[in-house]
Amino acid sequence: MEIQQLEYFKVVAQLQHMTRAAEKLSISQPALSKSISNIEQELGVPLFDRQGRSIALNRYGKLFLESVDVILAEFYKMKQEFGDIIKPGHGEVSLGFIHTLGMEVVPELMAIVPKKYPHMEFSLTQATSLNLLKRLEEGAIDLCLSQEFESRLIEINWIELWTEELFVIVPKKHRFANRETIALKEIKDEPFISIKRGNALRQIVDELFKKVGVTTNTKFSGEEMHTVAGFVAAGLGVSLIPNIKGLDHFNIKKIRVSSPDCYRKIGVAWAAERYLSPAVNEFKQFLIEYFKEK
Repeated sequence: MEIQQLEYFKVVAQLQHMTRAAEKLSISQPALSKSISNIEQELGVPLFDRQGRSIALNRYGKLFLESVDVILAEFYKMKQEFGDIIKPGHGEVSLGFIHTLGMEVVPELMAIVPKKYPHMEFSLTQATSLNLLKRLEEGAIDLCLSQEFESRLIEINWIELWTEELFVIVPKKHRFANRETIALKEIKDEPFISIKRGNALRQIVDELFKKVGVTTNTKFSGEEMHTVAGFVAAGLGVSLIPNIKGLDHFNIKKIRVSSPDCYRKIGVAWAAERYLSPAVNEFKQFLIEYFKEK
């Protein structure tokens, strides 16, 4: 049974006249009669009492009309909701982001967004790159701000938005604390404080050390950057991390790496084959333009 059939039935039930109902619906009377007959055959009961050209709802018809009113009301409501979603500037966006962006970048972004898109609703998810990838694969989020990653399950599109330099950090009383620059291989014998596996930054750092032929002496792996900075400040080792917000409040020295070039790229990612609503596409383009201007 189709929505159109229910709409036809409701008009006939209201007018209780097949010819006038056909005229109102702009269809032929035989086509309308056939539609009503199909409903009755599917339900297994007559819906109208017929006497010549006169028709009237019977008890089955009245009961069915009550259900049809509820079904059509919900259907029209759903159509309106979907219409609101696909209107420019309206709709819902589910955005994921890596932990470090929650300290400054995303809060500043979300302070601006409501003014530009007052009718959009945002659902935010903060997680490791590995968990964000999983959520993208499952369709739990539309977009995510993260480093580039690959999926074995789906194709991921990724556009670079900005680049962050990575710095060696050491305790302020460390022998390297008076240095302005340092080669990465110079810290090969130092105890190293790392980010845990599953974070895309960990993969980048591991690849940079592999590039200079260094195997780190990892003493501890933290869940997030401030934990790493705290362990370094306590004199438990050195590390390689971005210049995160609040880093200057720790008892550490930040040193620029002279070689190799140490940085990570942050971009916006989405599932290539999955449908993106107009609202999501509009916000994705906003992200690209917003960070291009910064």
